[in-house]
Amino acid sequence: MQARRSFVLAAAGSLVAAVLTQTGAYAAPQPQPGQTAEAMAVDAAASLVDSRPSQLHASASDQFVRHNVISSTNGLKYVPYDRTYKGMPVVGGDFVVVTNSTGQVLHTSVGQSSTIDLANTTPSVTKAQAEKTARAALSTVDSTGAPERVVYALDSTPKLAWKVSVVGRDSEGPSKLDVVVDAATGQVLHKQEHVLHGTGNSGWNGPSVPLTTTQSGSTYSLRDPNLTNVSCQDAATNTTFTKSSDSWGNGNATSRETGCVDVLFAAQTESKMLTQWLGRNGFDGSGGGWPMRVGLNDQNAYYDGSQVQIGKNTSGQWIGSLDVVAHELGHGIDDHTPGGISGAGTQEFVADVFGATTEWYANEPSPYDTPDFLVGETINLVGRGPIRNMYNPSALGHANCYSSSIPSTEVHAAAGPGNHWFYLLSQGTNPTNGQPTSSTCNSTSITGLGVEKAVKIFYNAMLLKTSGSSYLRYRTWTLTAAKNLYPGSCAEFNTVKAAWDAISVPAQSADPTCSATGTVTVSNPGNQSSTVGTAVSLPLSASGGTAPYTWSATGLPAGLSINSSTGTISGTPTTAATSNVTVTATDSANKNGTASFSWTVGTGGGNCSGQKLANPGFESGSASWTATSGVIGQHGSNGEPARSGTWSSWLNGYGSSHTDSLTQSVTIPAGCKATLTFYLHIDTSETGSTVYDKLAVTAGSTTLGTFSNVDAASGYVLKTFDVSSFAGQTLTVKFNGTEDASQQTSFVIDDTAVTLS
Repeated sequence: MQARRSFVLAAAGSLVAAVLTQTGAYAAPQPQPGQTAEAMAVDAAASLVDSRPSQLHASASDQFVRHNVISSTNGLKYVPYDRTYKGMPVVGGDFVVVTNSTGQVLHTSVGQSSTIDLANTTPSVTKAQAEKTARAALSTVDSTGAPERVVYALDSTPKLAWKVSVVGRDSEGPSKLDVVVDAATGQVLHKQEHVLHGTGNSGWNGPSVPLTTTQSGSTYSLRDPNLTNVSCQDAATNTTFTKSSDSWGNGNATSRETGCVDVLFAAQTESKMLTQWLGRNGFDGSGGGWPMRVGLNDQNAYYDGSQVQIGKNTSGQWIGSLDVVAHELGHGIDDHTPGGISGAGTQEFVADVFGATTEWYANEPSPYDTPDFLVGETINLVGRGPIRNMYNPSALGHANCYSSSIPSTEVHAAAGPGNHWFYLLSQGTNPTNGQPTSSTCNSTSITGLGVEKAVKIFYNAMLLKTSGSSYLRYRTWTLTAAKNLYPGSCAEFNTVKAAWDAISVPAQSADPTCSATGTVTVSNPGNQSSTVGTAVSLPLSASGGTAPYTWSATGLPAGLSINSSTGTISGTPTTAATSNVTVTATDSANKNGTASFSWTVGTGGGNCSGQKLANPGFESGSASWTATSGVIGQHGSNGEPARSGTWSSWLNGYGSSHTDSLTQSVTIPAGCKATLTFYLHIDTSETGSTVYDKLAVTAGSTTLGTFSNVDAASGYVLKTFDVSSFAGQTLTVKFNGTEDASQQTSFVIDDTAVTLS
């Protein structure tokens, strides 16, 4: 045997989330019995990302960081990712994977447009030079953060850069600015602002409004007991208002306590809207928000990532109206959805949508903050009435129609086209509910969808958002969201499209299409297993055709049935057996689609549980395994450490023509579901995309998967295969590695398992 080459593996940094690396071609994972929709979304997204599809523009030096799943209505799940390149954060490298309730991937939203390939990662511009450039972006600088080396990928050609955080003031007031500086030229590539201006006796929402406060002993406070960090405070001291009675304010809007009555009521109203209409858990998506502070000495209000500050109008009244507070908290929602704060002139219209929507949800009577599409109309900020007009932005000097100059327009003025779009989407051109008519930029007539449906589409578009947001991308995202939310209908999709056309946002190459007359597609849930006497519930989904669907099924295990309206299979299995199930969804036009899968019902009693492979982590050497000489061992000293423990199996890695194998046989009890899992690490000296060296994974005569030098990446990656078809038989698991005559590829395997359920 020739001596293997030694390799030093670069250690990936801790990134507070799962790091996913390169694997073979994408194959949708089979859902596991009892898996939640969130778990299925994670598995489906991981399998997609593992496959490195072309739309991710992934290089061999990219690693991906998954964040928490965001659940929305209609069973949709959004799995956001960030990206690093050679350990450096990538500005613009983020993306989102969208799945339905059964774990089927519906869409990927990717910010980056080209693969990163930096010839040099050593900056020509020093940290000090980058910091000096960043400080020049503000008129007054209070502090700067340490410059961070990043890759800037929002433009077509990724660049090495420095990112510097600067805190201070600009012409509009307080500022927290991220400045990205080209590490080769010292030019500013990008700037992102994080300060976004924007029973109690209430000043604006009254005369008496319900509040949910917190009681501690005999003391009450203006703190929401159900939302983490959400309270109303005096901006002079940053302390929450407290008193011995639970009666607040005096109805005078110049009182800070009264201002806090308005602010907390608005926040709690918006929170209810988020839950009931959008399925969102709090402002930050995790059941919380931020302290809100009344007392800003300015005709303004803002959100800065850690708080909401509420100022006053020219009459000294604190401006805590529903739409103003909901607007500022809308910035926080924008900040805490994938991609962060919207850019290219869209951030203020995003927040205006939440302000208007909260007004409509609250539905207050006159003379209070009645539902309309005027922004700040009750507070009269500077004595000239509303701040913005959504049905006719030009009435206040803002553009009704989109043009290429909008992204560089002052951000509040740039909200005009987006506000106009949302009005047309929700109300149409000639509303019948007393709202004003609204002209379009292409002389079309639009019938609106209503505020609730419109904001649901818009919010789900925000869950597709990446850091490269713009009006053009919001067009694509909202069309995609409408198609995902209403898969059996094109009415919503067509209205979204018509509204964008009506404000002159042009069609994009990434825009989806919709055809309600197409075929019906049923999402395959994968092979199922359950146990006699244990209740099951399996929701199914379909797309295409014309909703609603009528569901039917053949071959269901005894004791199970399908709901003809919802498509959920439920019941309690009564007989141990394996069944071949076919489900059918028929639309209103009598078109149908089917999906087929097996369903194994076991007898329980512990027969279908546990892990069957012996010595699964190789810590007992070659015991229970048959392997080529030298495969099983303690390889850490040669640069191939085990994933856990000290033993692993290393196939190939010689750089010459060679074959290695690793085999073990186990018996799978009848009626059981079985899953083969193992962790695989691949490194190689081969270059390019040509396959030279291979690892085949087989179960008997069935090939489960094939991996090669093209799949090389740092770290171990979990591989999962369903081997339930071997129930009642002996399963022989074999790993067979083949290497050609030059350039080594190493296939390292650890922590194997055949798990029954």
